[in-house]
Amino acid sequence: MTSEKIPAGSIVVGADGSEHSDRAVTWAAREAATEGRPLIVVHGCEQAALRDTAWLDVQGIDHADLTQAIRADGERLLAGARRVAATEAPDIDIRTQLVELDPRLALVDASATAELVVVGSRGRGALRSMVLGSVSAAVAKHATCPVVVCRPPGTPVARPRVLVGADGTPSSLPVIEFAFRQASLRRLPLTVMHCFFDVVAASKGAQLVTAEDWSVGAELQELRLLLAESVAGLREKFPDVDVDLQLARGLVDECLLDQSPSAELVVVGRRHARGLDRFLHVSCALAVLERAKTTVAVVPEDGPSEQLAHQERNPS
Repeated sequence: MTSEKIPAGSIVVGADGSEHSDRAVTWAAREAATEGRPLIVVHGCEQAALRDTAWLDVQGIDHADLTQAIRADGERLLAGARRVAATEAPDIDIRTQLVELDPRLALVDASATAELVVVGSRGRGALRSMVLGSVSAAVAKHATCPVVVCRPPGTPVARPRVLVGADGTPSSLPVIEFAFRQASLRRLPLTVMHCFFDVVAASKGAQLVTAEDWSVGAELQELRLLLAESVAGLREKFPDVDVDLQLARGLVDECLLDQSPSAELVVVGRRHARGLDRFLHVSCALAVLERAKTTVAVVPEDGPSEQLAHQERNPS
């Protein structure tokens, strides 16, 4: 089994042969074709647990035969995933990797040089459903690059959009820029939403701030200015993107989930902080992942480690 370094700038997708995995492979193949990047299909086969299973000998099961069977199953899954990708995007460069690692570790390792990691939301059968659920959650929490989790789609809408949550801080710029780029690639409008919590939100739950509310109160005016300033440079960089700025009262995950049915892609940031702040922001991203009825992208916010990783993925 190989464990080759993922070529810088590649799109990586995890495959396990399930319907959810095929959805992820299809999405990743389209993305690779749109961006002109190679697609690396990865399947992780953890065999370490077999090394201490003496009971297999008692049962007359040969370790070498079992290892070979696991490898053959992995190669079969990868061949099927390659066919799915090639059918969707026949002109892209498709490569496969069968790795002797827990799939969570394999994909997090791949994220060090990948441009994007794509996973499905669930796997095969009851046990694999739980396992791949942990895979998507673990990769979204720990990957160095953006992670796209392909959730089962909801009801189609007439005019889909890209939706991103923004807090207006400099560290969140990679999150907003990712959303702008995706909207530009897909020729979709972009909604940039800033969420805040106040007495109204506490009593009535998540709700959008209306046009009439914009002009009422200095605090809303300041939030509106902060939001406009956070996207000013990106509007110039992506002039083709039709941008709608929105304020919403309520918790970030509730506001984004409330608006997610009309989005083709929801983009949420993952903050690299410590203590309670880190717990709250990771939980927000995972809450959106767990409940959204559309594809979700989790993008690491900026920091020294992320800047270094970005330079490695995109060498000059």
